[in-house]
Amino acid sequence: MSAIFNFQSLILVILLLICTCTYVRAQAPSLVDRNKTGVMSNRPLGLFWKAARIGERLSPYVSLACFLMAASILFS
Repeated sequence: MSAIFNFQSLILVILLLICTCTYVRAQAPSLVDRNKTGVMSNRPLGLFWKAARIGERLSPYVSLACFLMAASILFS
């Protein structure tokens, strides 16, 4: 089944995208910061900048969501 049709897999993909973008921005900010425009503009990489921003500003909630997702996967 595709990650689009399975809600748990979709949430997992979104969490991994947020965590990966935040990590890449912490290690090499120039890769993510040069594409700050939105999703619907001519630069689709703005989605990665927005995911990194979500990961930075909501890091306690994102880490809690990652922990809950890991527990959900391990114990189901």
